[in-house]
Amino acid sequence: MKKLKWIFGIALICLIAAVYFNYPKLNLISGYASKNMASSVFIADRDIDGITLNDNNMPLIKLADTKVSNKNKSATATVYGLMPRTAVYKEGLGAVLTNKEFSKHNFDIVPNRFTKKDTLPFLYGNNGVIDTILDNVAYDKLEVAFENAFKDAEQKTRSLLVIHKNQIIGERYIDGFTKETKILGWSMTKSILATLYGILEYQDKIDMDYKPFSDEIRIKNPKTNITLDHLLRMQSGLEWDENYFKISDVTRMLFLDSDMTLAQRNKKVVAPPTEIWNYSSGTTNLLSGILRDQFKSHQEYLDFPYRELIDRIGMNSMLLETDLSGNYILSSYAWATTRDWAKFGLLYLNRGEWNGERIFSESWSDYVSKPTINSNGTYGAHFWLNAEAKYADIPTDLYSVNGFQGQRIFIIPSKDLVVVRTGLKEQTDEQFNTLLKEIIASIR
Repeated sequence: MKKLKWIFGIALICLIAAVYFNYPKLNLISGYASKNMASSVFIADRDIDGITLNDNNMPLIKLADTKVSNKNKSATATVYGLMPRTAVYKEGLGAVLTNKEFSKHNFDIVPNRFTKKDTLPFLYGNNGVIDTILDNVAYDKLEVAFENAFKDAEQKTRSLLVIHKNQIIGERYIDGFTKETKILGWSMTKSILATLYGILEYQDKIDMDYKPFSDEIRIKNPKTNITLDHLLRMQSGLEWDENYFKISDVTRMLFLDSDMTLAQRNKKVVAPPTEIWNYSSGTTNLLSGILRDQFKSHQEYLDFPYRELIDRIGMNSMLLETDLSGNYILSSYAWATTRDWAKFGLLYLNRGEWNGERIFSESWSDYVSKPTINSNGTYGAHFWLNAEAKYADIPTDLYSVNGFQGQRIFIIPSKDLVVVRTGLKEQTDEQFNTLLKEIIASIR
């Protein structure tokens, strides 16, 4: 009996310890589950059961029980009945996680949209596609690439789109997804942020040497030497922990903060600019806050991405989500159809020109694809690179727009190619190398 009591006591202590150390994580689990559910239902018009069985069927996240209210346009998640978190959808702004300060925030200011009458086929419009057979494409070989991308269910590919010479030469979707389905880009959104700065630079409204912390000279350990260039290249020297498997800087920001632009801003300097390269979603949201400072009003800030980029090139399905303070969460939350994500890649393939209009300077494409010091040739300015042949069989001029779970836009100028892959599982470098190699092999 004493032995049983002893074993029971040890088990109880272990259980209490487990709850004590893991209870705060429940906030992140229920936060992720409710936010992802609300966005997927009310932005992408997805089926609740499909989201539960697939999107939220991840380690830890699958522990959450999530309910959707169509009346309130919200989703609420709990873990074993504990730590309820609610995400509420606001038209034009996306879904936002609520907290104690939710009632204080104003959601009346929403971005204006600048859509044009759609009379043109893809790529300059959405009125069908040009169905022309290109002489230099071996479509049978291209079919092999598509078959291999979808044949293994474990790859969890959702869509694949290949564009050559500004024309779709291959396109496929998994069951339940179509060319109309909006897909979350996750960190592909970071490249949208960079492009907004490229547009401001082209309009002579800002330059990359701008120092956003120039007024901190009297602060201990000031950030006065940090420039936009350092921030866009993730080499500011500001402290940041980008770890999604624990309570860290990035998880606190995404699932707890009302104003996500402050998380990185408030961090201390741990190295001089350029000395270290450290990938940081906090840096991107800090840049979103700096972007907001460039406009006289909140309305102008909200309108800018749609007026000057998104609707201007016909990415009309795209929606950028905001935080409780009305800042665009440009680290993570942009939604768009696969074709509209492809338009973004084509804008870069065409070096900033769109149907005779210049969106940003030609040199901006060179700027974002120039390797950043200490990134081992893998990172430019909010774009990923192949400068050191990470993809061994692919031209080194490839640069890409990358997001969680294998969201990708590959831009390969030397092959006149844009490849968009979306999915629910990250692929290895070898898998992406094989996919791109097979696609390139179909072009003579």
